Amino acid sequence: MNRGARLLRRLHGWLERIPYALVALLARFSIAAVFWNSGQTKVTGFALNIVTGEFATGWPRLSDSALALFREEYRLPLIAPAVAALLAATAEHVFPMLLLMGLGTRLAALALLGMTLVIQTFVYPGAYATHGTWAALLLLLISRGAGAVSLDHWIACRHAAPLEAQRPAASARRNSSKPGSTKS
Repeated sequence: MNRGARLLRRLHGWLERIPYALVALLARFSIAAVFWNSGQTKVTGFALNIVTGEFATGWPRLSDSALALFREEYRLPLIAPAVAALLAATAEHVFPMLLLMGLGTRLAALALLGMTLVIQTFVYPGAYATHGTWAALLLLLISRGAGAVSLDHWIACRHAAPLEAQRPAASARRNSSKPGSTKS
């Protein structure tokens, strides 16, 4: 094997060692920021942006500009602009928070992928490069999960031990019900 091939093989080996937990954490935070920031533009009375440091407490309500945007620019079919704006603002806050915590990650990512498809299809069909990037991150999270740095992982580990302990008993019951087996 020549030197270049050995170097590429070694590089490939190093890159494969990047922990999925790190990749998933970056994917979760990145895509959550996109949707959270969009949601923040749709509400008044509450602001939270950890990047800029903006923080304002209060009861969030839909902004007039968000209603105007859904009425005049977005114009989704089959849904009233006020309802669409409220649903979008709510989803853009709830699902990113779930992603940040790594709780219900696959379902939250699936919901945001649905929003992405609606945005691509009905709102900004020319922004396929941006929406494709969002979809790639969301599909990664849907297919592989939140990674080890997440509540999903913690819950799965916490409940895996009791499930493993129950399996031998269930297996023994199945085996004892087979014809020719003896019951003790």
